[in-house]
Amino acid sequence: MSDLTPCTAEQWQTLFRGGAVSPVEVTQDVLQRIARLNPLLNAFCLVDEESALASARVSEKRWLAHRHKGAAVGALEGIPVSIKDLILTRGWPTLRGSRTVNPRQARDVDAPVTARLREAGAVLLGKTTTPEFGCKGETNSLLTGISRNPWNLAHTPGGSSGGASAAVSAGLGALAVGTDGAGSVRIPAAFCGNVGFKPSFGRVPAYPLSPFGSVAHLGPHAMTVTDVALMMNVITQPDARDWTSLPFDGMDYTAALNHGVKGMRIAYSPTLGYAKHVHAEIAAATAQAAQYLQDLGAVVEQVDPGITDPLDITTGLWFAGAYQVWRTLSPAQQAMTDPDFAAQAAIGETLDANALHQLTQRRGALGSHMRQFMQRFDLILTPSTAVPAFKALPAGHSPMNSEAMLGWTPFSYPFNLSQQPAISLPCGLTTDGLPMGVQLVGPMFGDAMVLRAAKALQDGYPLLRPDVDQFE
Repeated sequence: MSDLTPCTAEQWQTLFRGGAVSPVEVTQDVLQRIARLNPLLNAFCLVDEESALASARVSEKRWLAHRHKGAAVGALEGIPVSIKDLILTRGWPTLRGSRTVNPRQARDVDAPVTARLREAGAVLLGKTTTPEFGCKGETNSLLTGISRNPWNLAHTPGGSSGGASAAVSAGLGALAVGTDGAGSVRIPAAFCGNVGFKPSFGRVPAYPLSPFGSVAHLGPHAMTVTDVALMMNVITQPDARDWTSLPFDGMDYTAALNHGVKGMRIAYSPTLGYAKHVHAEIAAATAQAAQYLQDLGAVVEQVDPGITDPLDITTGLWFAGAYQVWRTLSPAQQAMTDPDFAAQAAIGETLDANALHQLTQRRGALGSHMRQFMQRFDLILTPSTAVPAFKALPAGHSPMNSEAMLGWTPFSYPFNLSQQPAISLPCGLTTDGLPMGVQLVGPMFGDAMVLRAAKALQDGYPLLRPDVDQFE
């Protein structure tokens, strides 16, 4: 093969197992592609070629021993992976997209997902870009500048895991770790045309816990549901540092991927009952996905879950978290922050304990309602976002408020409040050539079922990648 970078993790594993290629060859190809394309995309804020190649050489030896002696290999042995720059990674600074973070910080701790990926033999390439403290659904910051969409460089890859998503779509590593506090995995997946999964809260251990509280999830980016499942098998392993994590369930997330959706009860909700403006082509693509699931044997009913728009709950809790970060900064550091983050913190400062308690009570009512609704249905189908990717602009380009932050993605944040598993899948392109996404949401703890249905749905679509080389 002349170019190994378009392969999925599953395909790379097959090639490694048969000895057709080595992890070193794959890593070299990916690093060369990063060197060519990252100046255009700004998906990576750190690339460690020396460390990646050293890891690849170790994996190459393990695969050789596996083929000749049957020795064990890791679950992601030799697979290049990137880490979002909100996640601690031993040996590298974690700057969180912020000029306020000291780059000379201690670098001796891996977050749980990073530790599990190393143990599984993954080749860690570097850190991907994020807005400051992951504070918004587009990826720009005063530290790293503007990240761009590989389908159209004038557009945003979304956020806050925009670097991770752009990297996967552009072939800069098959897998990436993102975080999702209000849609930050699923929004970029929809905008960049890949798969982004937000597992049930606590299914993937986190450390340290997010300052934005229990809306924040960790999850995979990949081009295929199968690759997502492979990564879930690794990053769901237990870690005692996260006191909010779920008991380890020992699930093999690949086991039932091909069992289909026959008999599944799916609530098709085009607007969730409150989304006022959904792009016509996205709405049509979601309706087509509903029909396809029905053709596969699912029982699809068009019905809304009966909730009102919880935007103010989401942003109220989020802005309060922003203020808690803000108050730890010195006046000099505060003067260095992204104006969007500063505006969020200023709103958060106005919320007193009673206001926060009321928001938490309303969140609890929403979560209870959704648990009861999911007694009737296995899954909910919605658009992933109400719009395709919009223009990529610098930090602070517009006044920051609830509507500006999340009003254009009404389908993502409710399921952070309810903590349910949700996945965004690519479902074609608009007439302007931008990706569209559909979302499947499962009941709490129904992660494997979400992946199973997502695999059945993704199998009905061609795997599309952007022609990034045209931009060189």
